[in-house]
Amino acid sequence: MELLAVDSEVLPDAVVVHAKGEVDSSTVKQLVSNLDDALDRAETHSARLLVIDLQGLTYFGSAGLNAVLDCHRRGAEEGTSVRVVADNDLVVRPIEVTNLDSVLELYRTLSDALQGRGSEQKP
Repeated sequence: MELLAVDSEVLPDAVVVHAKGEVDSSTVKQLVSNLDDALDRAETHSARLLVIDLQGLTYFGSAGLNAVLDCHRRGAEEGTSVRVVADNDLVVRPIEVTNLDSVLELYRTLSDALQGRGSEQKP
């Protein structure tokens, strides 16, 4: 069994990365590589939107959190919006504890993230 499975797809509204499994120091390079590739694709996509779907994660360590934050920062620098989909405490809790919910655009569902509605981001 793979510790982490990451895939991506190009939709009319965005480029979407789906991550399933565990993100820790031993698997984060795989996530970073996929996020970098997807962000490059999103920069040429008409919507300039990357959605990172973390619903399928069973572990989300600090390495994963840093990878998502770095992707978000790079997107902001290059004019591409980056949104995060997560409603499980394994992912949401580390984001909240580090106050990154004030930085990252957090959504409960992929549909909400694609439509830009219902962001859990705190004002």
